[in-house]
Amino acid sequence: MSALDRKLRRDLWRLRGQVVAIAFIVASGVGVLIMSLSSLEALRETAAAYYERYRFAEVFAEVKRAPRVLEAKVAQLPGVQAVETRIVEFAIIDVEGFGEPIIGQFVSLPERGQPVLNRLALRSGRWIAPDRVDEVIIGEPFAEAYGLKPGDSFEAVLKGNKRSLQIVGIALSPEFVYSIGPGALMPDDERFGPFWMGREALAAAYDLEDSFNNLVLSLLRGSDPNVVIERLDGLLEDYGGVGAYARKDQVSNWFIMNELEQLRSMSRILPTIFLAVAGFLTNMVLARLIAMERTEIGLLKAFGYSNLAVGWHYAKMVMVMAGLGVLLGWAVGYGLGQFNTQVYAEQFRFPFLLYRPGPGPFVIAAVVSLLAALIGAAGAVRGAVALAPAEAMRPPAPPSFRKGGLSDGRLSGLLDQPSRMILRQLVRWPLRAFLTSAGIAMAVAVMISSLQWLDSIDHMVEVNFFQAQHQDIMVGLVDAEQESVLREFENLPGVLAVEPQRIVTAVFRAGTRRHRGALNGILPDARLQPAYDSAGRVVPVPPSGLVLSTMLAEKLGVEPGDKVWVEILEGRRPNLAVPVTALFDTYIGMPAYMDLAALNRLLLEPRRVAYLDLLVDEAEQAALFAELKETPKVAAVMVRRAAVDTFHETLARTLMIFVSFFVAFGCSLAFGVAYNTARIALSERGRELATLRVLGFSRWEISYILLGEVGLTVLVGLPLGCLTGLGLTWLITSAFVTELYRIPLVIEPATYGLAVVIVLLAAGISGLLVRRRLDRLDLIAVLKTRE
Repeated sequence: MSALDRKLRRDLWRLRGQVVAIAFIVASGVGVLIMSLSSLEALRETAAAYYERYRFAEVFAEVKRAPRVLEAKVAQLPGVQAVETRIVEFAIIDVEGFGEPIIGQFVSLPERGQPVLNRLALRSGRWIAPDRVDEVIIGEPFAEAYGLKPGDSFEAVLKGNKRSLQIVGIALSPEFVYSIGPGALMPDDERFGPFWMGREALAAAYDLEDSFNNLVLSLLRGSDPNVVIERLDGLLEDYGGVGAYARKDQVSNWFIMNELEQLRSMSRILPTIFLAVAGFLTNMVLARLIAMERTEIGLLKAFGYSNLAVGWHYAKMVMVMAGLGVLLGWAVGYGLGQFNTQVYAEQFRFPFLLYRPGPGPFVIAAVVSLLAALIGAAGAVRGAVALAPAEAMRPPAPPSFRKGGLSDGRLSGLLDQPSRMILRQLVRWPLRAFLTSAGIAMAVAVMISSLQWLDSIDHMVEVNFFQAQHQDIMVGLVDAEQESVLREFENLPGVLAVEPQRIVTAVFRAGTRRHRGALNGILPDARLQPAYDSAGRVVPVPPSGLVLSTMLAEKLGVEPGDKVWVEILEGRRPNLAVPVTALFDTYIGMPAYMDLAALNRLLLEPRRVAYLDLLVDEAEQAALFAELKETPKVAAVMVRRAAVDTFHETLARTLMIFVSFFVAFGCSLAFGVAYNTARIALSERGRELATLRVLGFSRWEISYILLGEVGLTVLVGLPLGCLTGLGLTWLITSAFVTELYRIPLVIEPATYGLAVVIVLLAAGISGLLVRRRLDRLDLIAVLKTRE
């Protein structure tokens, strides 16, 4: 081992407190980066393997009713590899002990064996027997929600007929990885579930013998889904086709891809913050260390060590500090990545989990961390290299002091001697004090940007579920009915008001841009579920024209006054240009609204409704639910209160984990900055503080002088951190914009207060550790050292 390496080892041991603090901060950045990248990689790999193993379809289509002989024609379309025709219907489920109606999506299975596409992962039980018409396989999340198992039974209303069905198996499907019911935003396993039933039994229940109303395709490698979809739509048009769509638009897959996009955004922003602070701390420690080791640097050069050798010595010190953080971050990131992936896997319901991160995330994290630390310390290393031997061996010129405002005047009379010493130190080294405050500010900012997620989610729920919606229950009908159906529902128990809606699937086009989504037809004076702007105003729906969400308008590249081609994929499939009359902001989805009468005119089906918003007397909800379960016209029931509860529960499960992670990381930032500042100050001023003790200052007074300087910089950093946190939150919320969610920039005063308190506690703990070291200061040994 060379002399410089022995010196490096001694320096690292002497500075072990600062080394560990910097390593923890580097480990925070590395851990977050590896957690994000490895989780993203694992979820993508798991989804791809699941889709491939269970042959998830690539094109989906729905029709009103088509003969099974059409399957051969579909199979002959260029690019089609396999075809699976099915029967898919919604039904009302009644499980004993649960009062609300449950939505079930029934999907047909072949009488024998697995389907060609969208195969099931059978978790328990057996397949459906060919000669049994009352057997079903149910989704595993739904089964777990009610504790159901093979052999249990439940009741379902299939096209107006109540049937008792027996569970013979429990399964998962790639089609329902994100198992979400109609009109819902989050999976609710108590109120929606997939069910699989034999083809002949389901066809008999819905009068679809020798017919189908749904089909899925797989494509040959290299085939363009859009070309296949265009030809398929032409083939299905005469059978009431509602427009085929690719896998990317399939509901479950679309939700998964949006979640992964948010995870990718997190992997870009948050690790950058931690690594930037780590670089700043490394520079702060190394710059002060080099200033203290001027004489040693001069001696090294005088004995023949080159500038390169001296620079490499300090660069190695930086690399060791960062390297320790990288190793710790690898372990933390691997564990957090596995845990995070399992959380997502439980939410997405994969039958298996492939968490086997490759070297990529670890290499990226290591390289980025080392570069950040080296860049942060570059100025300090350059300063060490630039010192000439003769200049370095001479003590640095003392700073020029002059009489200032603290020496006399009113302020001098208000402050005691230790307080004036604290202020003089800060005034003489303003840049050093500012950098310390900036480090604390970053810790506060990380805290605020983490805790504000809870504020933003609460605000989203308030706007979307309470300000924009006033109905208690939304009922979906089996088929569009005449407006006279409103009177039937007005007479149901507890119903106080009823408003109609009609929601149809449509393709919106503007130039080369397109979007497949829902077009909502509502009353011009709708009160229960109007078009509502997140700014807090109801947007009137004109007699003709479209009211679009700003997100949809941006996707299509249109503004008010422009025309959008709207192709409605139901009924007679009208296709015409409609002017955009207004835009409105929304936090969830990309809705489009039109006057209900205008929508019915386009469809040439006047006075038709498909959904009903109900305002209900809470005291009579149980009686109403009982009636709805027995009503043949009802296909789906959505309860607003349940949607709110599910939204909170689902997000809380993931958000609280992330918030906890980043609060812990923010604490490590605050601790690292405060501890390093205090320890370096103690190293620099140890002789001065020992002298003050000999002159009669008490331990409390010299502790106050040292820690008061740190405390003052912490206090200055708190308001700066609040402002930085606001900017950082804006940056994060801007990056977390997807077609599914837009996170509002909302920070409650209590969030600022909690972030400040947490940072103060972390800084206080670091101060107590330095205070213990100060109490053990060896006065004789310190005073023997030369300046």
